[in-house]
Amino acid sequence: MKRYLFTPGPTPVPPEVLAAMGAPVVHHRSPDFRPIYERCLARLREVCRTESDVLLFTSSGTGAFESAVSNLVSPGEPHLVVSAGSFGERWAAMTTAYGADIDHLRYAWGETPDPDDVRARLAAREAKAVWIVQSETSTGVVADVQALAEAAKDAAALVVVDAVSSLGAVPCETDAWRLDVVVSGSQKALMTPPGLGLAAVSESAFAVTGSSPRFYFDWERTRKAQRVLDAPFTPAVSLVAALDVALGLLLDEGLDAAFDRHVRLGRAARAGAKAMGLELFSPDEDRSAVVTAVRVPEGIDSGELISAVRTRFGMTLANGQADLKGKIVRIGHIGWFDVFDITTALAAIELVLAELGADIERGVAVTAALEAYEHTSVA
Repeated sequence: MKRYLFTPGPTPVPPEVLAAMGAPVVHHRSPDFRPIYERCLARLREVCRTESDVLLFTSSGTGAFESAVSNLVSPGEPHLVVSAGSFGERWAAMTTAYGADIDHLRYAWGETPDPDDVRARLAAREAKAVWIVQSETSTGVVADVQALAEAAKDAAALVVVDAVSSLGAVPCETDAWRLDVVVSGSQKALMTPPGLGLAAVSESAFAVTGSSPRFYFDWERTRKAQRVLDAPFTPAVSLVAALDVALGLLLDEGLDAAFDRHVRLGRAARAGAKAMGLELFSPDEDRSAVVTAVRVPEGIDSGELISAVRTRFGMTLANGQADLKGKIVRIGHIGWFDVFDITTALAAIELVLAELGADIERGVAVTAALEAYEHTSVA
């Protein structure tokens, strides 16, 4: 059976990227690897839109998360964590684990963080850093990081952004928006298998590293090695080679073109779901270009829908998390996707929902999705 991957990560990997992983393994300190490493690090700076160092770790995206926390947090320091879903809660859990005195600005899952709330909290209580999620894949919400960062900078706080699922899919202007740390991972819009985490780090962030113990994720150790095209510890050389190819594909397409494509994919997914008569959980706005979250009809468990779609059609969708489990289905469309992937997912959902007895409009989702993709322009 042909397999389809529609989760928010891992995401489908282009064949050129898989082929790079299948090449003979080279030594990480040999002349065979250094040109690949140098090019990959340069391309990462281009994708992050920064002149600063982008530190590359052999880890999941959560490892990149922890690098930020372990390097910036000292026990007892005040920090502001903004959360509106599972990954905002992860920022809160990590900073707490390292002893930060956190002010937790918590929103209901599905809400969008408000810059004015950030200003108010920082006016009432200073913070060394504000920790933000750009794309909250548990809900489909993409925050306005530029506005949130401006509010943080007005209070002289550092800005740390989880861009694990957003980097390469929606604009993330590290330097222009004065973001101090942007963390991401290989397995989302960067179209590479899981296993690499990265952190773009500003000089301001390097200057105020904290006192928490760290070794593997020590920023200065990694920066020093990378500047001479070395790595402090053995990197996943095959994954680095694959990421280099994937970044090349993304940059050949053009970042702005990739952002445009993701906006249109989001429009297509939302249009198809609404045409069926389903209610959106994620916002119906162009920023929702990473994941489309849809409420399942009353009386149907989303887990049952997901299981049936996978069994019958080989398609893997994502359930809701925490209190949303069983209530929503999430369709990921970050990375190596086109509109026919979206219509395939919508058609399968429509067929299974009808079989499960849902009162939905049949035969309209695909047409609506194609029209939304083809006949709209991105401003």
